[in-house]
Amino acid sequence: MSIALNLDHSTAIRPAPAARPSLIGLSKAGLAEALVGHEVVSEKEGRMRASQLWNWLYVNGVTDFDRMTNVAKPVRQKLADTFNLDRPEIVTEQVSVDGTRKWLFRFRDPQNPHMPPVEVETVYIPESDRGTLCVSSQVGCTLTCSFCHTGTQKLVRNLTAGEILGQILMARERLGDFPGGSRPDDGGLVPSGETRAITNIVMMGMGEPLYNYDNVKQALLIASAGDGMSISKRRITLSTSGVVPYIEPTGREIDVMLAISLHAVRDDLRDVLVPINKKWPLKELLEACRNYPGLSNARRITFEYVMLDGINDSDAEAKELVRLLAGIPAKINLIPFNPWPGSNYGTSPSSRIERFADIVNKAGYASPVRTPRGRDIFAACGQLKSESERLTKKDREALLAL
Repeated sequence: MSIALNLDHSTAIRPAPAARPSLIGLSKAGLAEALVGHEVVSEKEGRMRASQLWNWLYVNGVTDFDRMTNVAKPVRQKLADTFNLDRPEIVTEQVSVDGTRKWLFRFRDPQNPHMPPVEVETVYIPESDRGTLCVSSQVGCTLTCSFCHTGTQKLVRNLTAGEILGQILMARERLGDFPGGSRPDDGGLVPSGETRAITNIVMMGMGEPLYNYDNVKQALLIASAGDGMSISKRRITLSTSGVVPYIEPTGREIDVMLAISLHAVRDDLRDVLVPINKKWPLKELLEACRNYPGLSNARRITFEYVMLDGINDSDAEAKELVRLLAGIPAKINLIPFNPWPGSNYGTSPSSRIERFADIVNKAGYASPVRTPRGRDIFAACGQLKSESERLTKKDREALLAL
């Protein structure tokens, strides 16, 4: 049985942001520019104050300017009068029987404060050797992959870099992952040999990250900065359904690990399961993978393959998968389908998944079968969805006129 936590809203639920712009999501250069541009400090002082803020925001995770003890009090007051450090509101927090945590986070549109708030789901998966945070990049999704619950929710909008980072910051706060923080008393949050609860980030939540490239790039460069959140780029994985033009820039500019939502070895089937395939078919997608910057045996691409009973799980498809990936340093994650209300697919039997994995393994590819996590709280792969829906143009115009 899953546990839904009743949060103390006085501390867990944040008030709606004021008109003051947020500093969350800004690089060091962006922080300096914001401080000087809003006349909080002089240009001469901007770089030094930006470095101080960077440390307080991304290393120490503070949400109150008054706690920035190495910043002069007059400057702290100017900062508080000009900017905010808001994180998302927590609408719900659920804990699965297997320790997986799922948060429903609420954001308000930073550009249009009169617009209704939007919500996304973020999932934390603790394991013995790592703690993985699954982060969303969009509210809803445009891809309509037929096996994915998130794909049934229309795209509302992209998340900003600050909102992407806000999920990480809020999760770290809830997990006691900042210096001096206290962790929830349910054990197992810190992997053995680690001092952090969150060791890995996967951009595998709601949305297609490469359809929000600039904001995802900014967020991940901040998350991986050695003097900031300091999450190794080898422990950050970006998953795409195949937005081919942005695959090469992802490797060159962000330099993180790549995962491909493959799920089929024939174009006709992938056109149904992952409709983006109609725009960038398998040949183009796999060519982009072969040219991914830095690709090597030490930096393999992960190919995700959801196992759908009687649809894509035959021996012939396993052999074709091996043929397609020839020459690409790769790992194949086999994912038992996670059911959701209204889905038209079934999960492949364990014996069929094992047979498929055996064929791929014997060809020299690691093919672990992903253990479903958080199914009881709908936190498993392909199950995320919020209640935010796209507003009509008329509704938006009416709200913006307020």
